Amino acid sequence: MGRALMARPKVLLLDEPSMGLSPIMVDKIFEVVSDIHQQGVTILLVEQNASRALQLANRGYVMESGEVTMEGAGSSLLNDPKVRAAYLGE
Repeated sequence: MGRALMARPKVLLLDEPSMGLSPIMVDKIFEVVSDIHQQGVTILLVEQNASRALQLANRGYVMESGEVTMEGAGSSLLNDPKVRAAYLGE
């Protein structure tokens, strides 16, 4: 991530940045992602940790079998009963 930021990108694509990390490191990664966004960088985040991703997201997309099945504001998707049941274990 640091190497990519050296080029001062306008858009940063992150594919599963929390994969395989300890919970403490996941917290740090999401703090860094939030800080990067606050600096004006657009972030396209692909992440299986739906709860953490949607808490950060301005906009979210839910994909099933390669197709977008839901989309909306991150907060709306985070509170959607279908999303909560399917991806957040509720």
